[in-house]
Amino acid sequence: MEGAQVEDEAASRLRGLLRAQGTIIGVLDLQTVLLRVVEAACELVGAPYGALGVVAPDASGLEQFIHVGMDPDDVARIGHLPEGKGLLGALIEDPRPIRLEDLRDDPRSAGFPEGHPPMRGFIGVPIRVREEVFGNLYLATLDPRGFDAADEELVSSLAATAGNAIQNARLYDTARRRQTWLQASMDTTLQMLTGTPSDMLEMIGRSVRDLSDADIVTVVQPTPDKHTLTVPAAVGVSSEELMSSTYAIENTVSEQVLTSGQPVVMDVTRDQLPGGRRALYLSSVVPVGPVMVLPLVGAATTRGVLVVGRVRGRARFTTEDVEMASSFANHASIALELMEARRDQQRMLLLEDRARIARDLHDHVIQQLFAAGMGIQGVAAGLDERRADQLEDVVARVDEAIRQIRSSIFQLTPQRFSGELRTAVMEVVTEVTPLLGFSPEVGFNGPVDILSDPELTADVAAVVREGLTNVARHASASRAQVTVTGTTGRMTVSVTDNGAGLGDTGRRSGLDNIRLRAEQRSGALTIEDAAPGTRLTWSASVV
Repeated sequence: MEGAQVEDEAASRLRGLLRAQGTIIGVLDLQTVLLRVVEAACELVGAPYGALGVVAPDASGLEQFIHVGMDPDDVARIGHLPEGKGLLGALIEDPRPIRLEDLRDDPRSAGFPEGHPPMRGFIGVPIRVREEVFGNLYLATLDPRGFDAADEELVSSLAATAGNAIQNARLYDTARRRQTWLQASMDTTLQMLTGTPSDMLEMIGRSVRDLSDADIVTVVQPTPDKHTLTVPAAVGVSSEELMSSTYAIENTVSEQVLTSGQPVVMDVTRDQLPGGRRALYLSSVVPVGPVMVLPLVGAATTRGVLVVGRVRGRARFTTEDVEMASSFANHASIALELMEARRDQQRMLLLEDRARIARDLHDHVIQQLFAAGMGIQGVAAGLDERRADQLEDVVARVDEAIRQIRSSIFQLTPQRFSGELRTAVMEVVTEVTPLLGFSPEVGFNGPVDILSDPELTADVAAVVREGLTNVARHASASRAQVTVTGTTGRMTVSVTDNGAGLGDTGRRSGLDNIRLRAEQRSGALTIEDAAPGTRLTWSASVV
């Protein structure tokens, strides 16, 4: 009879184990799995109290603590949950099952907080996911009989099943989150095609904050001088205080990530900052704990970093968090570059269209007006004085129209750089035209504005002024042409006319001055003075 009772008890325990395993297998939400593991273990061995502690990645303590059986009022009075010290920490240091008849007799159980319910029997077993200890399952009872070896064996078997269930839940959660991150990358890339860079940086920060369950995300970029960092976008806790802040780049975690192109993951409250004394600016404003600093890697360089933080006490970022967020950051960075390239292309198309209009005005409209004016002057030569004067008025209006069109041409011509060489040359031409008695032709070849700077612009303007002034004073010319040509390393200015040449003009201090300007820039001044006509050629290095 006694043997049959033992067999019935063993069969009952086995059925209980199968039921417990059935309650956790197939559940794909990780938090639900953890709670069900504790509940099933308590039911399996009749324990009134149970808990599951998730071990921190660095095995320094417990990262999560899921418990059942305690009254909510008792939990509130106790305050913070266990951190994995004493008896609970023993399993972390040595992940082998522990079974105690009365845990009060074990010196490792000292330090129970005030208000904690009394406990007697204790079982603790590790939960392994593959070969890694994921956490520990703890059970306690007030029954004087405590737990026996069969209870320990049952709980260990359940812990093995729990490890598989946790692994499945983690894989499912990782796959689901990867899909969410991928969809967010696609959505962000599409939205970047119509937004501005500042809007896109904020969108990146908002997406990373939501997808990584973070409390604060900042986008950090180096300033042009490379000595300071600025925060063009911040989303989350204290974002207004962080927005647009600047600080020195030296000895910061951001500097390390910008230099290495590799992410940094840490918990500010536990880990030593990488590189020894490197500072994390975010922690001076927000009480963060877990942090990951991710590079925004572009096609050619690292354009900035994402600093992602959770407040102190929250779970660390996992390897999967870092991997998925880094991939998103890289996609976002490339999308930013594509958006900027697309905007530059549109700007270039606009500039090219404006340049085409300017060329058409110069090559066709102005020439036609100029020819019409010449024709009118020819007709006026054969008329009486009154009618000739009327036609001369018409010619004057045509000349004024030509000047206005020339002004419009050079307003249409791109002037994107500080030198503004084209404008300076045209101002000189306008200034000297009354001395000449006619409008000289002006032409530009190559990216002269791109190559120029304020000092070179001043030199070119001086050359044009000197050349045209000499034509007006000495050449008795009816036609003059100014051509400015820019190449990769040299700027060349030529002034030609159809006059009688310079002749013996006595002092040539003006020419000496522009010759000196050329020599100071590793250039030269040449004058071809052979009537009819004179060519002044001035060249200088732009390096």
